[in-house]
Amino acid sequence: MTDADDPELAVGADAFTQQGAGLSVAVVGAGAIGATTAYDLAREGADVTLYDEGSIASGSSGRAAGVCYNAFADPLDAELGSDAIERFRALSGDDTFPFVECPYVWVAHEDDAERADTIRKQVERMQEQGVVALEADADALADRFDTVRTDDVAVAGIAGAAGYTDPAKYTACLAAAADGAGATLAPNTPVDVRTDPSRVVLADGTEREVDAVVVTAGAHTKRLLADAGVSIAMKPYRVQALIADCELAEPMWYDATEEWYLRPHPDGLLAGDGTEPVEADPDGYDRDADPDFAPDLLERVRHRLPDADLELERAWAGLCTATPDRDPLVGELREGLYVATGFQGHGFMRSPAIGQRLAAAVLEGDRIDAFDPTRFDGDEAFEIVDGMSIDP
Repeated sequence: MTDADDPELAVGADAFTQQGAGLSVAVVGAGAIGATTAYDLAREGADVTLYDEGSIASGSSGRAAGVCYNAFADPLDAELGSDAIERFRALSGDDTFPFVECPYVWVAHEDDAERADTIRKQVERMQEQGVVALEADADALADRFDTVRTDDVAVAGIAGAAGYTDPAKYTACLAAAADGAGATLAPNTPVDVRTDPSRVVLADGTEREVDAVVVTAGAHTKRLLADAGVSIAMKPYRVQALIADCELAEPMWYDATEEWYLRPHPDGLLAGDGTEPVEADPDGYDRDADPDFAPDLLERVRHRLPDADLELERAWAGLCTATPDRDPLVGELREGLYVATGFQGHGFMRSPAIGQRLAAAVLEGDRIDAFDPTRFDGDEAFEIVDGMSIDP
């Protein structure tokens, strides 16, 4: 994809050339949010370098599920979800990364009255926010998705503004777009972060002073900032997923009672759960799935898709990041130091909207008060909670 091929890229490159002129920015972490932020800064005239200790999308973005939806009842989350879906649609291209429209369904079982009531309230609040969502019972769900077993479902929510994509392809696409807008890509270039003044330090000791450092290094963000003497209230945690060979066109599915999800995939379907509610070492965690993970999850998938002929292709583990209140840390942490982390597994699906807002924070001082990274001292004790879970 080039600027000339895509209207959003072409308009952006022309409309914002002068806004960041003369501003130097180091973005540390070339995942989906970092690549998007670098692109949005570069197209507005900033002198941007995108660093990563590995290759583009070599961290959590490369292991993400690629589920994207706007099924949020909170006004801010609904706004971010809507903006993200719109940008996914605008940036999508068959030769780069495809964003495949697909309804998102989340359900509670008949024996889970509390979560069923929560889903009903969620759908009502989403509709009040203008989110495309509707409530369905078991019969209506079966009529809509005839390959899915629904006899044990009490209630479902269905979100229309949803789809899925390949996170690694999206990230590579945005990194290439950033390069085309004038950013410098520096993969396989580990750096340390320092403050007062803002700068990055390369492995050979070379220091590069910049106007702003933006840390979007996912699970490694906490360590990078700690080395700079800055503490944040974030914990990485391990999650697991698998791909199985079968035929599935729709829907994307989240079982709120049993806390697992699935989506269509070019090789069949992608499904996940396996959240470990303990802090993980981002440099030393087990990247292979647990031995009992795939058999257990496939049994549940077979219950939901009784006619599917499932055959395991592969399984793996990745990392998500948690905060005390389950909202991310996004914005200015210290003068000239910005951060985006703690997305509870929702980082990729929000990346188009978060990258845009993070660039605005650097260029214009914009803030997202609910996500203000200074709302915590950084030494808070808290429990890790699965980001997709629905509290009754």
